[in-house]
Amino acid sequence: MTPSTVGCRVCGATDLEVFLDLGRTPLADRLVSDPGGGEREPTYPLEVAFCPQCTLVQILETVEPETLFQDDYPYYSSFSPALMEHTRRNVDDVIAERGLGPDSFVVEPASNDGYLLAVYREHGIPVLGIDPAEGPATAAAERGVPTINTFFTRSLADELVAEGRRADVIHANNVLAHVADTNGFVSAIAALLKPDGVAVIEVPYLRDLIAHCEFDTIYHEHLCYFSVTALDHLFSRHGLILYDLRELAIHGGSLRLFVSRGESRRPAVDALLTEERRVGMDRAEFYRDFHRRVDEVRTRLSTMLRGLRAEGRRIAAYGAAAKGSTLINYVGIGPDLVDFVVDRNVHKQGRYMPGQHLPIHAPERLLAEQPDHLLLLAWNFADEIMEQQAEYRARGGRFIVPVPEPRIV
Repeated sequence: MTPSTVGCRVCGATDLEVFLDLGRTPLADRLVSDPGGGEREPTYPLEVAFCPQCTLVQILETVEPETLFQDDYPYYSSFSPALMEHTRRNVDDVIAERGLGPDSFVVEPASNDGYLLAVYREHGIPVLGIDPAEGPATAAAERGVPTINTFFTRSLADELVAEGRRADVIHANNVLAHVADTNGFVSAIAALLKPDGVAVIEVPYLRDLIAHCEFDTIYHEHLCYFSVTALDHLFSRHGLILYDLRELAIHGGSLRLFVSRGESRRPAVDALLTEERRVGMDRAEFYRDFHRRVDEVRTRLSTMLRGLRAEGRRIAAYGAAAKGSTLINYVGIGPDLVDFVVDRNVHKQGRYMPGQHLPIHAPERLLAEQPDHLLLLAWNFADEIMEQQAEYRARGGRFIVPVPEPRIV
């Protein structure tokens, strides 16, 4: 491991140990409009480090949030039916467990296009979305979800509290890893919650990332990669208790966390804390072999794709996802290997993937051209994609799943 002088995002320690270097990469969600038009693509270092003091895994580079979440930010959550169903079940459970009704108030930082809060609205429960990206925030407002187009900060939380607007429930799905001021974000949650309120937070689980070699989920928007040990430390710094959790299959392995001021800790939390100590996730040695495994995936996937091309096979890719940008740029998957990418998100169609400039089309392109193989860049939705593309498969198309090890299905 390589030592770093950058301070930890949570505890400020300066003895971080770098265990993975993915080189300089473009911003994963910065799609290109015209690759031949002289549009400059900046690149940034992508190094991953472990903090031996609070156990947080994090990248060292911090790109300004205003740069990452620009006005034409292309991610709209409601384009995934699987994510929508996952969300609806989550909301229904919270409403039942907390006894929410018309007098309750639910807030969601990083509310995107309002897909989650819209479910609460269906039940007559007042909501407020907060999102810095203008496009998704506008889409949320158009579907009837009140949304503030800004970042969620402690000062904003204090303003809402001063207005008498404290939250019974705060949802924060896949946003905690995205915020540069990690302590400030959690402090804002603590300030905005009612004394008996709960924050329901989802994060990708670091254990699964390491176990399944999900290196492509590492990009500049994801500043932190969480273990339960690191999360417990983070919340306790701000007077909050991680009192319960659930393990989820979504996004390659995630955690749903339940955080409050006064709930008693439940066995599920202690069980995972004990398991993490047992396997060594609280120690640097646990991460030292990861770079070798990542390099093996890169070599095997590159060899597979080049071998298929040498046999005259045509290859396309599915999912203009951020993780796909990390994968194609680290492995070196350009137009010589993949002809095009398809994605259901109309905001991405007609543009190009960062770095490698693969063109992005609507999924209908698959049946029109019938490539021999389809590389699943959005492999976390593999089942959903393969079900959607049943006709492509019936015509003889094959799918390539890149991680944890490249395979054809």
